[in-house]
Amino acid sequence: MTVSPFDHPLLSALLGDEEASRHFSVEAEIAAMLAFERALAEAEAENGVITNDAAAAIVTVLASFRPDTALLREGVARDGVMVPELVRQLRMTVGEPHGDKVHFGATSQDVIDTGLMLRLKSVVEHLGLLLTETVIRLTSLEERFGGRALAGMTRMQPAIPIQVQDRVTAWRAPLQRHQERLSKQSRRLLVVQFGGAAGTLEKLGDKGAAVRAALAAKLGLADAPQWHSQRDALADFAGWLSLVTGSLGKFGQDIALMAQGGTDIALSGGGGSSAMPHKQNPVKAEALVALARFNATQLSGMHQALVHEQERSGTAWALEWLLLPQMAVATAASLRLAAELAAQVESLGH
Repeated sequence: MTVSPFDHPLLSALLGDEEASRHFSVEAEIAAMLAFERALAEAEAENGVITNDAAAAIVTVLASFRPDTALLREGVARDGVMVPELVRQLRMTVGEPHGDKVHFGATSQDVIDTGLMLRLKSVVEHLGLLLTETVIRLTSLEERFGGRALAGMTRMQPAIPIQVQDRVTAWRAPLQRHQERLSKQSRRLLVVQFGGAAGTLEKLGDKGAAVRAALAAKLGLADAPQWHSQRDALADFAGWLSLVTGSLGKFGQDIALMAQGGTDIALSGGGGSSAMPHKQNPVKAEALVALARFNATQLSGMHQALVHEQERSGTAWALEWLLLPQMAVATAASLRLAAELAAQVESLGH
C-alpha cells in the first residue's frame, strides 16, 4: 500500500517515472551519504585535518559497509534524521583508534543536503534528456503539419485562421526557454553543503574552505559557502519544475480541447471507457493538466520552506522532503507523457 500515486504499483504507470524515482529511493539516499563521508575523509586527510591512516581506515570500511536499516529507522524516529545513527554505526565499524574521525567537523545537514545534490545531479541530467526529446517530438509535428490551416481560438471562441505551426510554436518555444533556464540554474543548484554545527566549520580552523573545495571536487559538485538556512536555489529549482509542467499542461489542455471537437486532430492510442466502448479518451493530455496543477500547488510549499529560523530549521527542512521529490517525479512523468502524446498525433489541422 502507498499514499503516493508516483510510486503506486498501478497509478505510477501513468503518473510515475522509474528513473527519477530511483534517485529518491532509500538506497540512493544512503549511497549518496556514504559517498559524502568517504570524500570528506579523503579531503580532510589531504589538508592535514585527519591523518592518512584515519582516512584509509574509513575508506576501507566504506567499501563494504552496509548499515542496519532497522536501526536507521529507529534513529529517524528519535533524531528526526538518519545521520546520527548512520555515523554511530560507521564509527563503531571503523573502531579504534580512527572511529572518531568519521564525519569530523560535519553536521547532519551537510550530509543530507550534499547527498540530495548528488542525486539531483542525476535527476537534472534525466530531466534535460526528457526535455530535449519532447522538443524534438514537437518539432517533428511542425515539420509534418506546420503548413496546414487551423482555426485560431481566443477566449475559447473562434477567432481567425492560423497555421498549425503557430500553435506548435506556442507549445515548443517555452520548453526551449526552460532548457536555457536549466543550464543556468544547475550551476547555482548543484553545489556542496559543508558548514559544520552552525555553519562556521569551527572544528577545521583555517582549513575549512580548503577542505570544502576538495570535498566538492571529489563529489563532482561546485564549491560554495554553506547554505544551511538559505534555500533559494532549491526554491528556484522547484519553480523551474513547475514552469515545465505548466507549459506541458498548456500542451495537454490544447490537445484535449482539440480532441473534444474531433475535426482538428486525430490521435492514436486513446484511453477506453468502461461504460462507453466507442470513446477514445485523451488520457495523457488530461494527466499533463493534472500534473501541472499538482506542481503549481506544491510550489507554494517550497516557498514556505524558505523560512528557516536562525542558523538551521528542522521544520522548513522537513517540508522540502515532503515536496521536492514528488515535484521532480511529476516533472519527469510530464515530459515522458508529452513526448508520447506528440508521437500519437496522426493528423493536425486541415
